[in-house]
Amino acid sequence: MTVLSRTEYAASKGWSRQYVGKLAKQGRLIFNPDGKVDVEATDQYLEMTGDPARSNAGARISPTIVTRVQQIEPPHSGHYAIPQVAPDYHHAKTRLALAQAERAEKDLQKITGDLVDRDVVDEAAFVSGRMTRDLLLSLPPKLAPVLSAMTNTWDIEKHLLSEIRQALEEAERLSTEDFDHALTLGN
Repeated sequence: MTVLSRTEYAASKGWSRQYVGKLAKQGRLIFNPDGKVDVEATDQYLEMTGDPARSNAGARISPTIVTRVQQIEPPHSGHYAIPQVAPDYHHAKTRLALAQAERAEKDLQKITGDLVDRDVVDEAAFVSGRMTRDLLLSLPPKLAPVLSAMTNTWDIEKHLLSEIRQALEEAERLSTEDFDHALTLGN
């Protein structure tokens, strides 16, 4: 294990002291308990978290899809200030690209009318249910005088069935119009 001061580490890499200070502020340097830079652990961490577009390696990077986050293990059992989870630049960029693609796809579905806002649908369903309930609850006062005068059970049943069917058909017609209107306003 090689340990150097910040200044020595900067000189060994050919970097300025200010750049190494910036890396320290970003939490990208691994220090030992004495406050010195652990060179091997820091190099490994910087390699994992660095932007490959800014590296001088020039090597072709093959795309990979990883489903878990890579863990860093300390090189020795000392008490180091090593981050528990190392972010990987490629994985973060992949996740960002996938999230942007999903959002663009959902926006396209909204524009084409294949996707609607849930709040609009919930409101239209609530209004439709309330209208149906009101139409059905208006039947007893309307039918009570007519049904009380009837004595034949078959006539009562026919009349009730006819009135209920008429109320439900009216509710369906109103609900469809209201739902279409709500969707038109929602988009």
